[in-house]
Order: sequence, then structure tokens, then C-alpha cells
Amino acid sequence: MDIQAEKLQLISWLSSLNNPDIIKQLVAIKEKQPDWWDEISEDERSDIKEGLDQADRGFVVPHQLVMEKYKHGIPDRLDA
Repeated sequence: MDIQAEKLQLISWLSSLNNPDIIKQLVAIKEKQPDWWDEISEDERSDIKEGLDQADRGFVVPHQLVMEKYKHGIPDRLDA
């Protein structure tokens, strides 16, 4: 069964639930999901912040230019 069908079945089942204990357990599971930001390393966070800062200052390369440059693959040297 594909994931979309599974999700629809879960939604249907969830909408029919009347047991508050089960609902509380499901809410607890949902709230336990870690934030991806907390799961990455400090170096990764720093790199992301640096990239966002660069974008805020206008230091960006349009997607189309990147795709054109690398349409034949990434060379062995990135400065090629």
C-alpha cells in the first residue's frame, strides 16, 4: 500500500476515535517528534545561517545559471 493511502486510512481512523486515552497517546507521540534543527550539528547550523545571511545580502546565484553550468555533471574540480 502506498504512503498516501496509508495516511488517508489513518485520518479516517483518527476521525472516528472517541477514546481520550488513545488521543492523548497520539498527541504525545506527535509532540515527541524532534525538530530537525536540533538534530543537526553546530557546524551544519552555522553553514545554514551563513548561507541565509549571504542570501539576505544578495549573494545568490539564480537556479537556472547553476543548472546551465552543471548540466553535464559536476566536474572533478568545483572551480572549473
